Amino acid sequence: MTLRVLLPFAVFLDRSDVVRIVAEGRSGAFGILPRRRDGVAALPPGILVVETLEQGENYVAVDEGVLVKTGREVRVSVRDALAGADLGELREAVEARFMSLDEHERSVRSVMEKLESGLIRRLAEFQHD
Repeated sequence: MTLRVLLPFAVFLDRSDVVRIVAEGRSGAFGILPRRRDGVAALPPGILVVETLEQGENYVAVDEGVLVKTGREVRVSVRDALAGADLGELREAVEARFMSLDEHERSVRSVMEKLESGLIRRLAEFQHD
């Protein structure tokens, strides 16, 4: 299979020798093999396991995003990603990079959540009228 991990500003990973992918969706982990059905999954922050014939298992830590499988092509679009062969080192890098959001980003996310919930509430009220 071909795996492309896309960031908003670049292609993070482009491999055409992938034999298996394990990803974690909102309802649990799932595997992708070449003949698996096509599909789309929302990805929370987590680890992708990417297996190739040459290198075996490698890991890609991803921030939240979307995974799309069509045929033998898998595309993962995420906000940020880190790759590594050792889970311990990757975990430390993830904690340093993904888990420690600065205060400004937290406040922006909080404001956006309030705006979104207010918009949804107003749309629901409008629909009932």
